[in-house]
Amino acid sequence: MRLRELQGVVRAELVCGGEALDESVCTCFAADLMSDVLAFSGPDALLVTGLATVQSVHAADVADCLGILLVSGKRPSSDALHLGQSKHMLILTTPMSMFETCGVLSRHGLLPSSKEGG
Repeated sequence: MRLRELQGVVRAELVCGGEALDESVCTCFAADLMSDVLAFSGPDALLVTGLATVQSVHAADVADCLGILLVSGKRPSSDALHLGQSKHMLILTTPMSMFETCGVLSRHGLLPSSKEGG
């Protein structure tokens, strides 16, 4: 699924990194604990999180994620936004909860991303 299509299905607002919207995404990884993202997320995944701080941007960058989808209407802190912009990182925000977002993404064919296969 293209990130632009994903944006529509989860009613997400683009915060930054719109140049990535034509990229394809097949997997996502949902977590608020960034050490889990670093340890278990596979590359090219979409990070789904409620953590709207620089830590999420750093973790997504190190884990080679395609971008970040913030849930529950959260907006990145100003520091996170500036870091995301400097790294050309896609950041979206959805009013949906983490649970609802993951369900919608799963129904639309995204698979879980994991270095451990599941």
